[in-house]
Amino acid sequence: MSYQYIATSVAGFVQQLAVQYIRHGYFFYVAGHVPPGKLPEDIDAKLIEKYDIDKSRWQRARRKVAGKGNVHYLRYASFWVLIANAGEHLFFEREASVIRDIRREPIAFAGYSIGYRRSIQGTFHASVRIHQNEYRWLKSYFCQLAVRSTAEELYQEFQLLRFEPYAPVVRQLYSVLRAVNRARMTAGLRSIPNDAIRTHRRVVRPFLPRLEGCPAWPETVKSHPKTRRA
Repeated sequence: MSYQYIATSVAGFVQQLAVQYIRHGYFFYVAGHVPPGKLPEDIDAKLIEKYDIDKSRWQRARRKVAGKGNVHYLRYASFWVLIANAGEHLFFEREASVIRDIRREPIAFAGYSIGYRRSIQGTFHASVRIHQNEYRWLKSYFCQLAVRSTAEELYQEFQLLRFEPYAPVVRQLYSVLRAVNRARMTAGLRSIPNDAIRTHRRVVRPFLPRLEGCPAWPETVKSHPKTRRA
């Protein structure tokens, strides 16, 4: 099977990055956008060839044993990421001035913050949460709706949220729900039950082909503040 790198959904991109790459020690990254007027396929080919990314699982395993690094490439619409594990690799020489460490600087993507953090239990793991700016906006929005909407309308609003319920996301959304219920209690209104928050994450196929092709980059999603163009 040829190397797969075009995610066909936001959920797929986030899942592949966090569960398959970061979880397995890929911490060093460069992120960017395809410049307007350029074909994404040209950028893909350029970066994959430049860093010899199209390798099998076994080739990567052999490089790791030899102390050499590996690089993965992942793109959704116009946003792309090169992410590497520790070891000798041209990536670290050619991108030295712009490489970030995800353990210190999470990737901002589609309203998510994707990084690597210590859990409540004290162990380190890949972390997916709602980006702080998005979270503040979301909390403000729901607090405005708290006394203007019925319990049924608010329940539906929570159910329709697009964020996949990774553990940190669930904690953030419960915080929003508590703020909503405090406002409703003050106004003498019925509380929203906890099951308004989805807690079971759906596992997706990140590279599942779409008949419509790769979707356009959402205009409402802000660019990562530390990205570059290929």
